[in-house]
Amino acid sequence: MEPILRGGLVARVAQGPQDMAHILQMRAASFPRQTGDELDAQDALSTHVVVEGQGRVLAYFRVMLFGWGAGLNQGYAARFYDVTPLARYSRPIAEIGRFCLAPGGVHPDVLRLAWGAIARLVDEGQAGLLVGCSSFWGADWMQHRPALALLAEGHLGPKEHLPGRKAEEIVDFPTLAGPVTDRRTALAALPPLLRTYLGMGGWVSDHAVVDRELDTLHVFTCVEVDRVPQARAASLRAVAG
Repeated sequence: MEPILRGGLVARVAQGPQDMAHILQMRAASFPRQTGDELDAQDALSTHVVVEGQGRVLAYFRVMLFGWGAGLNQGYAARFYDVTPLARYSRPIAEIGRFCLAPGGVHPDVLRLAWGAIARLVDEGQAGLLVGCSSFWGADWMQHRPALALLAEGHLGPKEHLPGRKAEEIVDFPTLAGPVTDRRTALAALPPLLRTYLGMGGWVSDHAVVDRELDTLHVFTCVEVDRVPQARAASLRAVAG
Protein backbone atom coordinates (compact mmCIF):
# COMPACT_ATOMS: atom_id res chain seq x y z
CA MET A 1 0.00 0.00 0.00
CA GLU A 2 1.34 3.42 -0.95
CA PRO A 3 1.12 6.08 1.79
CA ILE A 4 -2.13 8.08 1.96
CA LEU A 5 -1.67 11.78 2.78
CA ARG A 6 -4.55 13.92 4.04
CA GLY A 7 -4.42 17.24 5.92
CA GLY A 8 -1.11 16.78 7.70
CA LEU A 9 -1.78 13.10 8.43
CA VAL A 10 -0.31 10.05 6.74
CA ALA A 11 -1.42 6.41 6.75
CA ARG A 12 1.40 4.06 5.81
CA VAL A 13 2.64 0.51 6.19
CA ALA A 14 4.98 0.15 9.16
CA GLN A 15 8.60 -0.58 8.32
CA GLY A 16 11.41 -1.98 10.43
CA PRO A 17 12.03 -2.70 14.12
CA GLN A 18 11.64 0.90 15.29
CA ASP A 19 8.10 1.11 13.91
CA MET A 20 7.27 -2.27 15.43
CA ALA A 21 8.60 -1.21 18.82
CA HIS A 22 6.27 1.83 18.79
CA ILE A 23 3.37 -0.36 17.66
CA LEU A 24 3.86 -2.91 20.42
CA GLN A 25 4.08 -0.14 23.00
CA MET A 26 0.79 1.32 21.79
CA ARG A 27 -0.87 -2.09 21.72
CA ALA A 28 0.31 -2.92 25.21
CA ALA A 29 -1.23 0.31 26.50
CA SER A 30 -4.49 -0.23 24.61
CA PHE A 31 -4.79 -3.99 25.27
CA PRO A 32 -3.13 -4.52 28.67
CA ARG A 33 -2.52 -8.22 29.26
CA GLN A 34 -2.78 -10.12 32.51
CA THR A 35 -0.01 -12.46 31.30
CA GLY A 36 2.00 -13.19 28.17
CA ASP A 37 3.74 -11.23 25.43
CA GLU A 38 1.98 -8.71 23.19
CA LEU A 39 3.74 -10.08 20.09
CA ASP A 40 1.76 -13.04 18.72
CA ALA A 41 1.79 -15.57 15.88
CA GLN A 42 -0.48 -13.43 13.71
CA ASP A 43 1.98 -10.53 13.60
CA ALA A 44 4.23 -12.32 11.13
CA LEU A 45 1.22 -12.84 8.81
CA SER A 46 0.06 -9.24 8.99
CA THR A 47 0.46 -5.94 7.23
CA HIS A 48 0.86 -3.34 9.99
CA VAL A 49 -0.53 0.13 9.30
CA VAL A 50 0.00 3.34 11.27
CA VAL A 51 -1.63 6.75 11.00
CA GLU A 52 0.83 9.51 11.94
CA GLY A 53 0.53 13.21 12.60
CA GLN A 54 2.71 15.83 14.25
CA GLY A 55 5.53 13.34 14.57
CA ARG A 56 3.69 10.63 16.48
CA VAL A 57 1.59 7.53 15.83
CA LEU A 58 -2.10 8.33 16.35
CA ALA A 59 -3.71 5.07 15.21
CA TYR A 60 -2.72 1.53 14.35
CA PHE A 61 -4.25 -1.66 12.98
CA ARG A 62 -3.06 -4.85 11.34
CA VAL A 63 -4.52 -6.71 8.38
CA MET A 64 -4.20 -10.37 7.50
CA LEU A 65 -5.29 -11.20 3.95
CA PHE A 66 -6.29 -14.80 3.32
CA GLY A 67 -6.74 -16.01 -0.25
CA TRP A 68 -9.80 -18.11 0.56
CA GLY A 69 -12.05 -19.02 3.48
CA ALA A 70 -9.97 -21.98 4.64
CA GLY A 71 -7.09 -19.61 5.34
CA LEU A 72 -9.04 -18.09 8.24
CA ASN A 73 -7.81 -20.95 10.40
CA GLN A 74 -4.49 -19.09 10.58
CA GLY A 75 -6.12 -15.90 11.85
CA TYR A 76 -6.65 -14.45 15.30
CA ALA A 77 -10.41 -15.04 15.37
CA ALA A 78 -9.84 -18.76 14.83
CA ARG A 79 -8.31 -18.94 18.31
CA PHE A 80 -11.78 -18.37 19.75
CA TYR A 81 -14.27 -19.34 17.03
CA ASP A 82 -14.75 -22.34 14.79
CA VAL A 83 -14.56 -20.57 11.42
CA THR A 84 -15.33 -23.73 9.41
CA PRO A 85 -18.67 -22.30 8.14
CA LEU A 86 -16.64 -19.74 6.13
CA ALA A 87 -14.05 -22.24 4.87
CA ARG A 88 -15.67 -22.58 1.44
CA TYR A 89 -15.78 -18.86 0.78
CA SER A 90 -14.04 -18.48 -2.57
CA ARG A 91 -12.84 -14.85 -2.44
CA PRO A 92 -10.03 -13.37 -0.32
CA ILE A 93 -10.88 -12.44 3.27
CA ALA A 94 -9.30 -9.56 5.19
CA GLU A 95 -9.06 -9.90 8.97
CA ILE A 96 -8.60 -6.62 10.88
CA GLY A 97 -7.10 -6.70 14.34
CA ARG A 98 -5.60 -4.70 17.21
CA PHE A 99 -7.22 -1.45 16.04
CA CYS A 100 -6.17 1.14 18.60
CA LEU A 101 -5.75 4.87 19.08
CA ALA A 102 -3.17 6.93 20.94
CA PRO A 103 -4.44 8.97 23.92
CA GLY A 104 -6.13 11.99 22.40
CA GLY A 105 -6.11 10.33 18.99
CA VAL A 106 -9.87 9.97 18.72
CA HIS A 107 -10.30 12.56 16.01
CA PRO A 108 -12.60 12.21 12.98
CA ASP A 109 -9.75 12.81 10.53
CA VAL A 110 -7.59 10.12 12.15
CA LEU A 111 -10.40 7.56 12.03
CA ARG A 112 -11.34 8.59 8.50
CA LEU A 113 -7.79 8.08 7.28
CA ALA A 114 -7.50 4.72 9.05
CA TRP A 115 -10.68 3.52 7.38
CA GLY A 116 -9.49 4.89 4.06
CA ALA A 117 -6.36 2.76 4.43
CA ILE A 118 -8.48 -0.29 5.26
CA ALA A 119 -10.59 0.38 2.16
CA ARG A 120 -7.49 0.55 -0.02
CA LEU A 121 -6.07 -2.70 1.38
CA VAL A 122 -9.43 -4.45 0.93
CA ASP A 123 -9.69 -3.25 -2.66
CA GLU A 124 -6.07 -4.06 -3.50
CA GLY A 125 -6.53 -7.54 -2.05
CA GLN A 126 -9.91 -7.97 -3.79
CA ALA A 127 -11.35 -9.10 -0.45
CA GLY A 128 -15.00 -10.06 -0.31
CA LEU A 129 -15.25 -10.21 3.48
CA LEU A 130 -13.87 -8.04 6.28
CA VAL A 131 -13.77 -9.92 9.60
CA GLY A 132 -12.43 -9.47 13.11
CA CYS A 133 -13.15 -9.62 16.83
CA SER A 134 -14.94 -6.56 18.24
CA SER A 135 -14.10 -6.08 21.91
CA PHE A 136 -16.09 -4.74 24.85
CA TRP A 137 -13.86 -3.62 27.73
CA GLY A 138 -14.60 -5.73 30.77
CA ALA A 139 -15.14 -9.48 30.73
CA ASP A 140 -18.41 -9.33 32.74
CA TRP A 141 -21.17 -9.57 30.12
CA MET A 142 -23.72 -7.93 32.42
CA GLN A 143 -21.88 -4.61 31.98
CA HIS A 144 -22.73 -4.82 28.29
CA ARG A 145 -26.28 -6.21 28.47
CA PRO A 146 -27.99 -3.28 26.62
CA ALA A 147 -25.54 -3.46 23.71
CA LEU A 148 -25.71 -7.25 23.55
CA ALA A 149 -29.50 -7.11 23.51
CA LEU A 150 -29.30 -4.74 20.54
CA LEU A 151 -26.96 -7.12 18.70
CA ALA A 152 -29.27 -10.06 19.40
CA GLU A 153 -32.31 -8.15 18.18
CA GLY A 154 -31.09 -7.18 14.74
CA HIS A 155 -27.45 -7.92 13.95
CA LEU A 156 -26.87 -11.68 14.09
CA GLY A 157 -25.32 -13.16 10.97
CA PRO A 158 -26.91 -15.71 8.62
CA LYS A 159 -27.05 -19.14 10.24
CA GLU A 160 -25.11 -20.84 7.46
CA HIS A 161 -22.12 -18.49 7.98
CA LEU A 162 -22.10 -18.11 11.77
CA PRO A 163 -18.84 -19.32 13.35
CA GLY A 164 -19.18 -22.25 15.73
CA ARG A 165 -18.33 -22.45 19.41
CA LYS A 166 -14.72 -23.16 20.33
CA ALA A 167 -13.67 -21.05 23.34
CA GLU A 168 -13.85 -22.40 26.87
CA GLU A 169 -15.88 -19.48 28.21
CA ILE A 170 -18.71 -18.14 26.07
CA VAL A 171 -21.82 -16.01 26.60
CA ASP A 172 -25.01 -17.05 24.82
CA PHE A 173 -26.20 -13.44 24.73
CA PRO A 174 -29.26 -13.91 22.44
CA THR A 175 -30.72 -16.07 25.21
CA LEU A 176 -29.44 -14.09 28.19
CA ALA A 177 -29.53 -10.41 27.24
CA GLY A 178 -33.30 -9.96 27.06
CA PRO A 179 -35.15 -7.21 25.16
CA VAL A 180 -33.83 -3.79 24.15
CA THR A 181 -35.31 -1.32 26.63
CA ASP A 182 -33.47 1.86 25.63
CA ARG A 183 -32.14 1.92 22.07
CA ARG A 184 -30.13 5.12 22.52
CA THR A 185 -28.32 3.71 25.56
CA ALA A 186 -27.70 0.44 23.76
CA LEU A 187 -26.22 2.18 20.72
CA ALA A 188 -23.97 4.34 22.91
CA ALA A 189 -22.71 1.21 24.68
CA LEU A 190 -21.43 -0.39 21.48
CA PRO A 191 -17.66 -0.16 20.92
CA PRO A 192 -16.94 2.52 18.28
CA LEU A 193 -15.29 0.02 15.92
CA LEU A 194 -18.30 -2.28 16.13
CA ARG A 195 -20.66 0.62 15.44
CA THR A 196 -18.71 1.32 12.28
CA TYR A 197 -18.93 -2.31 11.18
CA LEU A 198 -22.67 -2.37 11.79
CA GLY A 199 -23.07 0.93 9.91
CA MET A 200 -21.56 -0.83 6.90
CA GLY A 201 -24.13 -3.61 7.13
CA GLY A 202 -21.99 -5.93 9.23
CA TRP A 203 -23.19 -8.81 11.39
CA VAL A 204 -21.97 -10.58 14.53
CA SER A 205 -21.71 -14.11 15.89
CA ASP A 206 -24.50 -15.68 17.93
CA HIS A 207 -22.28 -15.88 21.02
CA ALA A 208 -19.63 -13.78 22.71
CA VAL A 209 -16.27 -14.97 24.01
CA VAL A 210 -14.77 -14.04 27.38
CA ASP A 211 -11.06 -13.22 27.12
CA ARG A 212 -9.67 -13.22 30.66
CA GLU A 213 -6.14 -12.45 29.46
CA LEU A 214 -7.24 -9.08 28.07
CA ASP A 215 -10.25 -8.63 30.40
CA THR A 216 -12.55 -8.21 27.40
CA LEU A 217 -15.70 -9.70 25.93
CA HIS A 218 -15.74 -9.96 22.15
CA VAL A 219 -17.94 -10.98 19.26
CA PHE A 220 -16.90 -12.23 15.84
CA THR A 221 -17.78 -9.53 13.32
CA CYS A 222 -18.15 -9.77 9.54
CA VAL A 223 -18.79 -7.19 6.80
CA GLU A 224 -19.68 -8.37 3.30
CA VAL A 225 -17.84 -5.84 1.12
CA ASP A 226 -20.33 -5.96 -1.76
CA ARG A 227 -23.17 -5.06 0.64
CA VAL A 228 -21.59 -1.93 2.11
CA PRO A 229 -23.99 0.96 1.36
CA GLN A 230 -22.88 2.73 -1.80
CA ALA A 231 -22.55 6.15 -0.17
CA ARG A 232 -20.34 4.75 2.63
CA ALA A 233 -18.19 2.79 0.16
CA ALA A 234 -17.75 5.87 -2.07
CA SER A 235 -16.75 7.99 0.95
CA LEU A 236 -14.10 5.50 2.07
CA ARG A 237 -12.69 5.11 -1.43
CA ALA A 238 -12.50 8.87 -1.81
CA VAL A 239 -10.24 9.00 1.24
CA ALA A 240 -8.27 6.01 -0.03
CA GLY A 241 -7.68 7.81 -3.32
